[in-house]
Amino acid sequence: MLQPQPFHSSLVCVALPALAVSPASGQLTGRGLHGFYRDGRRVLSRCELWVAGDEPLVVQGRLTGADRARFIGTVRRAGERGPDPEVHLERLRNADGTERITFRSSAARPVRLPVEIRLATDLAELGAVAVGFPGSDLPPAVHGAGLRWSGPGMHAVVSATPTPQDALASAGLLRWELELPPGGARTIDLRVVLEHASGGPGSDPSTGRRRSAAAGVPGPRSGVFGAPARGDRSPHPWAAARLDCEDHRADALMVASLGDLQGLAVRDPAAPADVWVAGGFPWRCGFAPAEALWASRMLLPLGTRLAAGTLRVLARSQHTAPGADFGRIPGALRDAGPHSPPSCTGIEATLLFPTVLAEARRWGLPEQETERLLPTAERCLRWLRSAADLGRRGSRRGYVPDPVPEGPYRCETQAHAHRAALLGADLLAAYGSSDAVALREWAEELGTRFRADFWVEDRAGGRPAALLTADGRPVPHLGSAAAHLLDTGLLGGGTLAPGLLDATRTGRLASLLGGPAMDSGWGLRSLGAKESGYNPFGHRGGAVRVHETAIAAAGLAAAGHERAAGALIKGVLDAAESFGYRLPEMYAGEQRTADAVPVPHPAACRPAALAAAGAIHLLIALAGLRPDVPARSVALRPLGTAPLGALQLTGLSVAEQPFALRISRLGMGMVEAAADGLQLGS
Repeated sequence: MLQPQPFHSSLVCVALPALAVSPASGQLTGRGLHGFYRDGRRVLSRCELWVAGDEPLVVQGRLTGADRARFIGTVRRAGERGPDPEVHLERLRNADGTERITFRSSAARPVRLPVEIRLATDLAELGAVAVGFPGSDLPPAVHGAGLRWSGPGMHAVVSATPTPQDALASAGLLRWELELPPGGARTIDLRVVLEHASGGPGSDPSTGRRRSAAAGVPGPRSGVFGAPARGDRSPHPWAAARLDCEDHRADALMVASLGDLQGLAVRDPAAPADVWVAGGFPWRCGFAPAEALWASRMLLPLGTRLAAGTLRVLARSQHTAPGADFGRIPGALRDAGPHSPPSCTGIEATLLFPTVLAEARRWGLPEQETERLLPTAERCLRWLRSAADLGRRGSRRGYVPDPVPEGPYRCETQAHAHRAALLGADLLAAYGSSDAVALREWAEELGTRFRADFWVEDRAGGRPAALLTADGRPVPHLGSAAAHLLDTGLLGGGTLAPGLLDATRTGRLASLLGGPAMDSGWGLRSLGAKESGYNPFGHRGGAVRVHETAIAAAGLAAAGHERAAGALIKGVLDAAESFGYRLPEMYAGEQRTADAVPVPHPAACRPAALAAAGAIHLLIALAGLRPDVPARSVALRPLGTAPLGALQLTGLSVAEQPFALRISRLGMGMVEAAADGLQLGS
């Protein structure tokens, strides 16, 4: 039976479009997802090291960066006496397809060391391997200083330095006889590359998005992997932010999250200057529109280059032909949990586009770039009004449907639409558009209708409905999607856009999100523990989703509910520690106990762009940073509770210039570095 292959205990080195997935032993045996990958293909599935007729004893395997792993082992040889091994080894493995194996001797005499490396590959697609459907091993041939395997339209080539003394194609075997002098060392370098039929290492063979034949098993959205964005690639498109916090776990989380995002960043094949971040390994190694936009929005404090590149990529995909889809950004459907039909990621991306552009302008996106992208944002807003007006003429009362014109009408979709209308109006007004007034009026009307139709009264004070059905019936299940009601967006003067809820209802929602039914102790459940259909492993039915927890925490902090925000921030930080600071996209929503640790969801991406960006969003939310570069001002409104103690943030970017701040244990903020002429507002 096809099912997601386990990989959460593996060491995943990522530098898209290249990957290396290893067990803690470092021995690639061809099982599961282990291997080197390039452009969505497994270039090497087996790389087993044997020394003196046996496997080394590996005593430690760990990541030393998002794209690198290190394995330390010892070698026992016949005739050795005593408990101490005389030879130890180090394997340094990189996502780019290179590995360095170094042997070091502590013996007082020369050591002769027979070394074998057993190699194989299937050139299988990542999508097939990830759901347990690998290919068969291909026959190798001796090629230069290594081996070569051929598949349809491509070749995998392994080369070694020094040249092996023996290469057996029939066994996929390379052999050396190494001489180690007393106290000396010897090194073997391996390199694996994918060559396409056109010659040389090439670009993505365009495997396309796939779905597994097994029901309910997601197939990776490989799509076009794009070109590298770092190393032999261009610099990553954000500032080198640094956090120095009293709780040093926060520093480690910031470093690990930035590393994961760096590994997931790729250049768009259609325009190599445009960089975006892939969704995550192994299910979304290609472009996922809504996720890429969310990640770029959460990283705006580190600069606007990623947002600009992502927006340009999406602008090229927008529907511009006349018709019902005019202005909409295409996107796939995704499962929405046990109580609603699938939602459309394209609708979410369409509503996010004007929001990200408007906020990027506040952070310092150059006017020329804003003007270039403004027509796309205007078309998104025209689609928004059109979709809502179609509903207004029928029985659907002007809400934005998702995924089809007949509904349903999701709580979070209305929050996205309301925010897009207000921030879009703010953006259009800055450029003299008369459409700004109509958008503000529509947003105000939406808020009035929403508070009447979506709020379900009960003895405790009520709750927001998860959605309205096509006939207007509210579905009252409470989940983390309600957190989007707290995410209102940044306007001018360091102010936040008004939300769909009034202060009383916001307070009630804060109480619900901070209660034990929603807060697992590790983060916010996607469905409350008391709701029907709750499943701690339900990706939309009870599991903790990191980015929605981050949205909730930042929204609660901005609304003045600092203790609830601090509890969520601490819960995610505690979870991050147990995951070695590489947060998965989601993990089980089981209630936290004294002896428990969070458990990853079997189909969660790790590393995941939204989890990494969400972690950074959480940490920067502690400062309450609200810039308005067009007005040459910036405001700091840090959490007075200072849940992680004193902290210093450096390497941020406001107005495309370095920005640094400090928050005291008492929650007092101070700007330490800023662009010339930038005034500190209240």
